[in-house]
Parts: sequence; C-alpha cells; structure tokens
Amino acid sequence: MKLSDFDFDLPEELIALRPAVPRDSARLLVVRGPEGVIEDRLVSDLPSLLDAGDMLVANDTRVLRAALEGRRPSRTGAEDVAVSVNLNMRLSPSGWSAFARPGKRLKEGDAILFAGGLEARVLSKSEAEVRLGFNREGGALDAAIDAAGDMPIPPYIAAKRPVDEKDVADYQTAFAREAGSVAAPTAGLHFTPELLAAIERAGIARTSVTLHVNAGTFLPVKTDDLSEHKMHAEYAELRAETAVAINAARAAGGRCIPIGTTALRTLESAAAGGELGAFSAETSIFIKPGYRFRVADGLMTNFHLPKSTLFILVSAMMGLDVMRRAYAHAVKERYRFFSYGDACLLLPERNRAHG
Repeated sequence: MKLSDFDFDLPEELIALRPAVPRDSARLLVVRGPEGVIEDRLVSDLPSLLDAGDMLVANDTRVLRAALEGRRPSRTGAEDVAVSVNLNMRLSPSGWSAFARPGKRLKEGDAILFAGGLEARVLSKSEAEVRLGFNREGGALDAAIDAAGDMPIPPYIAAKRPVDEKDVADYQTAFAREAGSVAAPTAGLHFTPELLAAIERAGIARTSVTLHVNAGTFLPVKTDDLSEHKMHAEYAELRAETAVAINAARAAGGRCIPIGTTALRTLESAAAGGELGAFSAETSIFIKPGYRFRVADGLMTNFHLPKSTLFILVSAMMGLDVMRRAYAHAVKERYRFFSYGDACLLLPERNRAHG
C-alpha cells in the first residue's frame, strides 16, 4: 500500500486547541465489527460500551515540562545567545537528545544555562539534534526540568496560541506516573475520576504499561512506499504481573482494549515473540494493514493526521475502507481532531453483549 492511500480532507477548523470540559464530555465515535457500523456517543458512555471482564490498558507515562528556554554564555564577551531547547528522548539518567534553536550557534562542549541552576553541556551535535548532559540526574533532573520548562504542547497547537498554565493540567493524563515523555498519550486525556469509578463499577478491569513518547510522534512519513518507512524508537515497559493479568482476562473471555496507540504498540511489541510477557526495551514497531494483532482486541484512540503512521495503524485494525468512511463521518459531524480532540472506540469484532 502507498502513503497516498491514507490521505483524507480535514478542515483546519476541526483541529482542537483546547480539550472538552469536563474531559469525559468529549464525543466518542464507536466503530464496530467488520462492516464498520458507526455510532455517535460520548466518552462518558464508555462503561456501557464495554463488557464486564474486559481489560482497559493505559499508558502511565508522565509528560515533563520539556520545552526549555536557556542561554549559551558568550565566547567573546558579547551578549549571551538565547537558546530554545525541546527535549526529545532520554538517553541516560542525566542525558537527553534534544532539538535546539538556533542549533548553528551551538558547538560541542558549550554550556546552556536554564532557570533554577539547571545546566546542560552539549555532548555532541548533528544536523537534526544535539545530545545534552545535564548537571542533575534521575528524579532530581525531572524535577528541575519541570521547574524550568513549559509544557511541550503539539506544534500544530503551539502555532496557533502560546502554552499556558491550563496546559499543565490539560496535557497530562489521569494515569500519569512514570516521568519521561515529551508528548502526551492523548487518548488518556479523556479520563476523569468519575469515569474511572464508573468503569470499575461496571466490572471492567484496568491496568497500565509505560511508553515514553518522544517528538518522533509528530514526524511525517516521507516515503510513499510504506515498506521504506522507518519508525522512530521509543522506550516501552510492561511488567510481568501486568502480562499475567492481561493474559488471564483474555483467557476468561474478556477483551484487551488499549487506551491509545502507545499502549497498543507496547502490548504488541511485548507479544512479538508469541505470548504476551514482560518487556523492557525500545520499540520501533510499525503497524500497517496486513498486521496480525496478537493482544489488542480493540482500541480507544483520538482522531489522527492524514497520512500519519497512526491513521495507518487504525486502518490496520479496522480496514482502510472502514476508517476512511468513519473519518468522513467525523468530519461531516464536526468531531474535533488531534491531541485535544474527540475520540474513537474501535471494536473490530462484534460486541458479545451488544450484538
């Protein structure tokens, strides 16, 4: 298949710049069965759309305030150089890869000074990225980044408005626990304490995995031949006890429903060798039509960009024709798209309780 097969028309005004309030009042497009039966619902309806014994799997990564403004001290006694840094991927307890502007003003060995005494040294540099070593490590570094930085809202939102304090809460999921992401696993943004309580009352189980999302999630696919596309790598972790719980739920007849494509990619990476088991490694799995899902029996996810790896992934689960029709319906009905937008619930097999 070609990348051009996954294109569709999306009016710019449907790109959400703020989330729904409350979060679970967002709209939910349910796409069910091999025929792709479509139903317009709300996220708050989720407990009635799943069955007792099903297992929801969230990504518990926490987004760091990874957009940093600093300065590179002058080498000549002139003015310091202002430097904007967007962290990308953690490399070690004290090291990150990052995008820096203006990158051409940085050299290996340069210091970059941030608020609160946080300092980084340029360890190496390429055309696209710099590698930074910080003067803190581990949790102390995470805390210093959060104190010095701003929330790294997606570039298509940042182009429309500045980041503000609302984003500190809005761009963090209810499941956030493990620090390490520079972009949110956005399907998780829809959950509220009230919704989680209703899910528990309905007998729907819940667990979590970890995938630290990096800025590669926003990179476009640059080749029309999908076989030539190389996915960016991200660190993922699934604990042994989580695998046991998911396997037990499925063995008892429940479905495994990831909350978001990052949770799904973690599960499928952890089951690449057969049965789902413990996993702790970088993953660059690229799921496209023809892929055989080993663990995910459905998916809750937001609406994705045309020609993106994520729209390709949902097409792998439901079929391209079904997803093109579902997205055309969403556009016609004015659903809100992307990170702060509405959601889909994809159920490729007929729901046992609802026919």
